[in-house]
Amino acid sequence: MAKENCWEVMKCGRELNGAKASNLGVCPAAQPSAFDGVNMGTGGGRFCWVVAGTYCEGDAAGSYAQKLANCVNCKFLKQVNKEEGRDFVLSPRKIQRRK
Repeated sequence: MAKENCWEVMKCGRELNGAKASNLGVCPAAQPSAFDGVNMGTGGGRFCWVVAGTYCEGDAAGSYAQKLANCVNCKFLKQVNKEEGRDFVLSPRKIQRRK
């Protein structure tokens, strides 16, 4: 079973060809990136709390450091953490250590 990305769970409409992409732009987490595959996601779709410029509760969020305090309470981050278990990647540092 495929793992859901943030736009599928949060229903923001900012994925490629999404309902709100033409007005709000395609979310940076939904675009191809170096984070493709992290937490088994597409682009940054299961690592969105690290991607600058994502929308959180309708507002554009800042950098990883600025938004992490809000993201730790996000239902999607909690879902990914539960699904990935011991393989969960919270920060970019964990990716660097794996290489």
